[in-house]
Amino acid sequence: MINKLMIANRGEIAVRIICTCKKLNIRTVSVYSEADKYAPHVEMADESYLIGPPRVQESYLNAEKIIEIAKETKADAIHPGYGFLSENAGFAEQCEQAGLVFIGPKSSVIQKMGSKIEARRAMQTAGVPVVPGTDGAVATAEDAASYASQIGYPVMVKASAGGGGIGMQVVQTEAELKEAFVNNTKRAQSLFGDGAMFMEKKIENARHIEVQVLADHHGNVVHLFERECSIQRRNQKVIEEAPSPFISEETRQEMGEKAVQAAKALAYTNAGTIEFLVDEQENFYFLEMNTRIQVEHPITEEITGVDIVEKQLEIASGKPLQLSQDELFINGHAIEARIYAEDPKTFFPSPGHIDVFQPPEGEYIRNEVAVRSNYDVTPFYDPMIAKLVVHGKSREVAISLLKQALEQYKVTGIKTNIPMLLRVVEHEQFQAGNTTTSFLELYHG
Repeated sequence: MINKLMIANRGEIAVRIICTCKKLNIRTVSVYSEADKYAPHVEMADESYLIGPPRVQESYLNAEKIIEIAKETKADAIHPGYGFLSENAGFAEQCEQAGLVFIGPKSSVIQKMGSKIEARRAMQTAGVPVVPGTDGAVATAEDAASYASQIGYPVMVKASAGGGGIGMQVVQTEAELKEAFVNNTKRAQSLFGDGAMFMEKKIENARHIEVQVLADHHGNVVHLFERECSIQRRNQKVIEEAPSPFISEETRQEMGEKAVQAAKALAYTNAGTIEFLVDEQENFYFLEMNTRIQVEHPITEEITGVDIVEKQLEIASGKPLQLSQDELFINGHAIEARIYAEDPKTFFPSPGHIDVFQPPEGEYIRNEVAVRSNYDVTPFYDPMIAKLVVHGKSREVAISLLKQALEQYKVTGIKTNIPMLLRVVEHEQFQAGNTTTSFLELYHG
């Protein structure tokens, strides 16, 4: 049983985890950098400890310091949230060795899924379809060009250890490919310490659709249906919805079954997400697995009524899942819009002082917030400042609720992406459900 939980993260996900802990009477320990001294998660936790300077390498990525504080405060477990150390197999292993429960899968599973090349192989073994591509790493730019000439352009050049769109590039010609291969190899080596590159065929007009799974330590695995996350800029999601407006009930069932099959093949435990690319004929291909809670988990919670953080804590405590697939169903439609401190046209970050922060309120509105009025958004971290979630009885109702909520959102002192989000929501192609990963590229003015 977990009596005290350390949260090795910041922002809205730290706040979100604290809220569930309060519901479960679990005491919380937060950590914060000098830049986050006045952050909401610091005030909300039962105990809070300064962990270092603003730079993430000296604070939120300082695994030794985080574990040291967890042991000193007698925390039973560590929840990594998302980002930072959440998919760091070495950190999970350090927690295991320190006798701390890591809220996530075993370190060996994180390591396997952290390598996109290894993950592709594991999924092929499990019988899950993968995007056509190379079997392993490609050694040279010349080898990459040779392979591309066989499968045809466009192709994706990808870093095996990449994430969040880093080390990934679409190329249309041999000249572009050779340049991209060299540049992304150097970048991946610099950022991840692993310059291995592989290639996949670019799926045209694809949808990014992912399936949430929960798996306990007793062999029970369920899926919580899918989320469509196709509205992206720089390969990073900005609007997500559940369920997908695109796939048929037959495809939904098949994707769910494949996700469960994948989790079982990995002996996976805790919450995880299988990401797929889906083409125009509803063929779906494994993209990657996220071995932690996702930013967009609230929309799944809204349509299923399942508190995913609560389930994570129960699973980590050794409890069997109190859910069966037959008991789970989709209730209505939910949409999440990520509110970023950034220029709505260029998408460049816009840190600064927030004078007024007033999110919309209502029965069908959920706010996941990391800031408040009279608060400084620093340049040190991801510029996402909040998530706006709406839940309607249908997609049409949810879109209408989101539009109204965005119009009511008030943030002054910094630029935000709210004007861009409104343009998306009001666009006839979005309302028609034509939400491919090329949406912003095609329609963002």
